[in-house]
Order: sequence, then C-alpha cells, then structure tokens
Amino acid sequence: MPELPETETIARDLDRAVTGARIVGARVIRSDVLREVRPAVFVRRVKETSIERCWRRAKLVVLDLSSGDRIVVQPRFTGALLIDGGNLPESERRYSTVELTLDDGRRLHYRDIRRLGTVALMNPERFARYVAALGVEPLDPSFTREHLSVLLRGSRQAIKKVLMDQRAIAGVGNIYANEALWRAGIDPSRVANRVAPEEAGRLRDAIVDVLTESIALRGTSFRDYRDASGARGGFVDRLAVYGRAGDACPRCSARLIGTHAIDGRMTVLCARCQR
Repeated sequence: MPELPETETIARDLDRAVTGARIVGARVIRSDVLREVRPAVFVRRVKETSIERCWRRAKLVVLDLSSGDRIVVQPRFTGALLIDGGNLPESERRYSTVELTLDDGRRLHYRDIRRLGTVALMNPERFARYVAALGVEPLDPSFTREHLSVLLRGSRQAIKKVLMDQRAIAGVGNIYANEALWRAGIDPSRVANRVAPEEAGRLRDAIVDVLTESIALRGTSFRDYRDASGARGGFVDRLAVYGRAGDACPRCSARLIGTHAIDGRMTVLCARCQR
C-alpha cells in the first residue's frame, strides 16, 4: 500500500504537472471506487473547475478545486494517479476507474487494478471533519521527541501497532514502521508504554529519517506502486528489513525473523539487536 513517501511523491508530481489546469470532462468508469458522491454528481461538480493545488495528507492525495470541493484519493494496494499525454500504455489505461480530461488534452486517470482504493469528493466542511480524525504528520515540526514519548506512554498496544494507527501518526504504514523500529533498535512487539523517553527520541528521529530518505528516492516499489508518470520508486534497494526475512541483519549479521503475530501484517525484525 502506498504510504507517506509514495503519496507525497504522487502529490508533488501532480502539483507540478496539473495545477492550474481546467477539467473539461470527467468519466466514472468503475463506480465502486467512488465515495461520498454518486457518479453523475461527481461528473457535474468537477467539470469546468480548475485544479488549484495537489497535496498530501496522511496516505491521501488531495486535489483542491476552484469550486471549493476536494477530490480525495486513497490509493491503497494497487491504485495510482497517472497523467496521460497520449502515450500511457494500454496495460495501464485498461484499469482506469475515473478519468479527468484537462483543457490541454491530457487526461488524469485513477488506475486501480484491484479497485481497493477510493476516490471521494468532499466539500470543505466534510473534508475538515474527515481529516480531523487523523493523527500528527510525522514530517511536521510538531512531531517532536516529546510528542511521541507522550503518545507512547498512553498506549498498552505493541509499539508497531501504535506507529501504524492513522489516528495517532498519519502516513506511516507497514514498510516504514518496520524500518524505523529496526533503525531505533526497538522490538516491534514491545508494549508502547514501556518505551523509555530516550528510546522514543531515537524512534522519532528514525521515523523522520526513513521517510525523508524514501521521499528523496521517490518511494518504494515492490509490485504495484507507480508515481504520476508511471515510474517505480527507488527506495526498495535501501530497505534494511522489510521484505528481507531470512537474510542477515545489516547491523549485526543475525538472521532476520519474519512473523505475522504482532498485527496480522508481515513484521521483520532482528531478535538480537531489537529489544
């Protein structure tokens, strides 16, 4: 699933490429991806509006329209926002679920092979309520060592589950929770309120560092993630633990362990150097 670095990459690409463009046509090809609005209403409300800004909140890509509405895309596992200047491969175009035609002739597709992602249209009041339930942005200055320490002290859950709870910290998913905990030397199954303040500080820095580094390399691609031009992310070659169960730990050379016991998702850790 695209996490913060992947959705940040998509949003930045779109902001450079389509901000200022006018939407002259819209098509809903697969209505099961729509949320908050019916297909005919979606088409009517977005047509003849201009895209004023593209940005990210948590794992969402947000397109601000001149009408005040916002198109809110959650790509999930196989979703992607792709700009089509006429050369988009048919293998990508065939999975288009929502298509926006821009005034310069380009099209913006929401492509989703498994159709597990969503496209919503929200007015300002609805959007404000929606994002109010999300947690702190980990790249925001307010995400301090002290903030994370207080957050962890209030939870009896495994620390990895806290990091992935979007109501607590927005944008961190399975890939980067694994990586940050390995960098900080903390066992993902450790109860959150047993993490000492100095460890929380180390973890906060690891989260910020791994997210920043991944954004610089345009995210992580295993199978389905693509940026707005259809290209793959390059951070996969920098992963220390995620997807590497059975390999040697890059820090101590012990064998990395893979388990689904903590949260039902694949957790990879080093039992020797994560405590």
